[in-house]
Amino acid sequence: MKRLCVAFGLLLLTWTGSALAQTPADSAAIVETALNYVDGFYTGGAARMEVALHPELAKRIVVSSPGQARVHTDMTAEQLIAATASGAGGQIPEENRLDVVTILDVYRGAASVKIVASDWIDYLHVAKYDGDWKIINVLWKLKPRG
Repeated sequence: MKRLCVAFGLLLLTWTGSALAQTPADSAAIVETALNYVDGFYTGGAARMEVALHPELAKRIVVSSPGQARVHTDMTAEQLIAATASGAGGQIPEENRLDVVTILDVYRGAASVKIVASDWIDYLHVAKYDGDWKIINVLWKLKPRG
C-alpha cells in the first residue's frame, strides 16, 4: 500500500507539474540559456552571453562581514557582456571549469535555475520573453576556498 501511495503521489506530481510547468522544449531552452551564460563567460563568447541575458538583467551578491551585510549590484547585462568580451572567464583554467545546470522550478514562463560553476554558484531567474528564455536576475555566491 505504501508503494502504491508513493507511486500515485509521483504520478500526480508529474501530471500537475507538467500541466503548469515546462515542455521538454522549454527545459532544453532553459538549459541552453544557462549554458550560453556560463560557458559563454568561460570562452569569451560575448554573443552567447548577450543572447542569454535580458537587457535589464541585474547580477547581485550579498556581501557579509561580522554584523553587517549589504546587497551589492554587481553587474548589468551590458557590463557582463563587456566583461565576457574582455576574456575575464578565460583566466579560469579549462580543467577547472564547471557548468552544472539544475532547473529548480518552472511555472508558466518563469524558472529558477542553479549553476554550479568553478568558483561560484549562481541562482538564476529566467523568464520566457518574446518567445525566448532570458536571464532576468542572478544572485551568486563564491564557494569557500579550499
